[in-house]
Amino acid sequence: MTEPTKTLCPYCGVGCGLEVLPPALPGKAVNRDKEGYPIWQVRGDRAHPSSQGMVCVKGATVAESLHKDRLLHPMLRDSLDEPFRRVSWDEALQRIVDRIQTVRFTQGADAICMYGSGQFNTEDYYIAQKLLKGCLGTNNFDANSRLCMSSAVSGYIQSLGSDGPPCCYEDLDLTDCAFLIGTNTAECHPIIFNRLRKHHKKHSQVRLIVVDPRRTETAQAADLHLAIRPGTDIDLLNGIAHLLVRWGDIHPEFIEECTTGFASLMEVVPHYSPEIVADRCGISVEDLETAARWWGESQRVLSLWSMGLNQSSEGTAKTRSLINLHLLTGQIGKPGAGPFSLTGQPNAMGGREAGGLSHLLPGYRFVNNPEHRAEVEQFWGLEPGQIAAQPGYSAWEMITALERGEVGLFWIAATNPVVSMPDLVRTKAALRRSPFTVYQDAYYPTETSAYAHVLLPAAQWSEAPGVVTNSERRVTLCNQFRTPPGEARPDWVIFAEVGRRLGFRKQFAFNAVGEVFDEFVQLTRDRPCDMSGLSHDRLQREGPLQWPCPETETPVPPQATGLNRWLRWLLHRNEEQQQPAKRLYTDLRFNTPDGRARFQGYHSRGVAEPPDPDFPFVLTTGRLYGHWHTQTRTGRIPKTRQMHPEPFIEIHPRDAEKLGIEQNKPVNVRSRRGSACFKAKVTTAIAPGTVFVPMHWGTLWAENAEANALTHPEACPDSKQPELKACAVQLVLADVKQAETAKVEERSGKLETASL
Repeated sequence: MTEPTKTLCPYCGVGCGLEVLPPALPGKAVNRDKEGYPIWQVRGDRAHPSSQGMVCVKGATVAESLHKDRLLHPMLRDSLDEPFRRVSWDEALQRIVDRIQTVRFTQGADAICMYGSGQFNTEDYYIAQKLLKGCLGTNNFDANSRLCMSSAVSGYIQSLGSDGPPCCYEDLDLTDCAFLIGTNTAECHPIIFNRLRKHHKKHSQVRLIVVDPRRTETAQAADLHLAIRPGTDIDLLNGIAHLLVRWGDIHPEFIEECTTGFASLMEVVPHYSPEIVADRCGISVEDLETAARWWGESQRVLSLWSMGLNQSSEGTAKTRSLINLHLLTGQIGKPGAGPFSLTGQPNAMGGREAGGLSHLLPGYRFVNNPEHRAEVEQFWGLEPGQIAAQPGYSAWEMITALERGEVGLFWIAATNPVVSMPDLVRTKAALRRSPFTVYQDAYYPTETSAYAHVLLPAAQWSEAPGVVTNSERRVTLCNQFRTPPGEARPDWVIFAEVGRRLGFRKQFAFNAVGEVFDEFVQLTRDRPCDMSGLSHDRLQREGPLQWPCPETETPVPPQATGLNRWLRWLLHRNEEQQQPAKRLYTDLRFNTPDGRARFQGYHSRGVAEPPDPDFPFVLTTGRLYGHWHTQTRTGRIPKTRQMHPEPFIEIHPRDAEKLGIEQNKPVNVRSRRGSACFKAKVTTAIAPGTVFVPMHWGTLWAENAEANALTHPEACPDSKQPELKACAVQLVLADVKQAETAKVEERSGKLETASL
């Protein structure tokens, strides 16, 4: 019998293990789709510790998109007004190299930008960092993780001293109070939610609190749903802190011995009395007190969050305000407890480990730290000072740099910013100004391909082996089981070839992807994300492993400052001794210079663009169960497309009645930046004054239905993550007759052939 190939689902950060069988098994007919293409058979991997054999509809159907609308050959054109022509890899790469050299020596290295993706394998990320930040000397590499997880990164670093979720999925089975805020886990991370829900149903004493302006599928399962107004998260968290302090439900020994900055929090929380918080959040005092009481009474509190906190102009402050509650009550570093960010993309974690944001270097290092730069320069064989000392452009800063004419080459890989960036009218105008855009992707067309001068066909999931890290810091080797179609190449191979053609042959003398990973993990040695004990061979033999995983695993007792810390360390160490990497901070010593976690109190500023008489509604955006980001894969899979055939706008019946909006009737939505039109979904699942639109539809999949035509780019000052979750809009009932008679292009007309 044919052995299945072990791999990982390429969608969200849960990191579900998959087993893939070929289309034809011995004695069985070939599995084909309606068009006659053979389909690989996908099932959950029961041996994978993160998902235990479970898989959602996206993972189960992912193989159905592998052959559809693929970019098969390099393509080139001199201007956006011309059609693409097929060229050889040699011609395409030489054009890119010549352009890089021209830009370097006329505008400087900082006129080169690369925008990458959490779809990269860790090896792809690493080679891109070595090329851009090392050899070319520009830190202008950022990734779509900037739109996803950068506020969680910033919050972890500032509060705990380092990035890295301190929890693991086993905590879902052990907690007695799960506090979910800013996450529709049931739809966006369904396998995690299924595991938590089983635990919740099995143990009647376990409490589930969900904080969300919408009554999502997640909220429907909650014991307590706090439908707060958008932008009032900090008010709520400070209100809970206020009650915990008032009632004495805090952990003074932990605060004294393991933290600093408690006074900062105590300057803030007295201003957040239950009555004030309830009024600001739009909830009852009783519900606020219930949430605080459940947190204070519970022995093991696990908080989960995602884009609802991160995608905010105060995303870092929200994250740290949540972590404050864990520090107040000592709810960290033990089973079933801790602050647990749910990563949006499959390898956003691996990207952070490899330095894949514009302020980072591999091994959780920072470009503005001279010691970190020197360590990486020496390891890469570079001249001292070759790595720039200042962070590069973040994702949105690349757009504004294009506007100013400061970018001479813009390289986009494995992401679709013409749908996912905020303020799309402005984003598209900036991309039109780019003098030279390289777009590297597996599919064609996408909305972004229309703005490219060079198209490079990339191998995708299933076609290139590599490593991925999921939300619980578990590293999985994703094996190749399919030959890349046409002339597609792995991303790291493309980056390395450009590096060699630029003259950096020694730095990119790799013969196999395993060699890339072996080099990368050496830069993690003795760092918080130590993976020096990992290799492709070990992961192949032993299966997925969590970091930290040093080459020599000898537990070192912490520099204890008091009896309580020492006793707690011994207790937790005993619980963890079989697998010490399960959780971080079990010794209650954090990655700060003094080993203490940091409190920081924040006052709430609310949303960056509050509603007003002209734009009286707050629009929030999000994902749906069956789709993934901008539908580059899921839009090409019949089952997922049929689950969510068209976009919509959720509006409360009270608001709909005032405006004369009826179910399924088209509604024009306008912000200060753009407009879109959606069919109305009148529902009490959304709070009055708030409307919701899914973010998946670009112009390839629907007419005038881009959620991000409405959103703004105002960002958190620390994380630089845009506030994609809230903007002010107005609603106008569309002219039904005009909408019905408007010309709508058929999808087949848009999906031009990729067989050129």
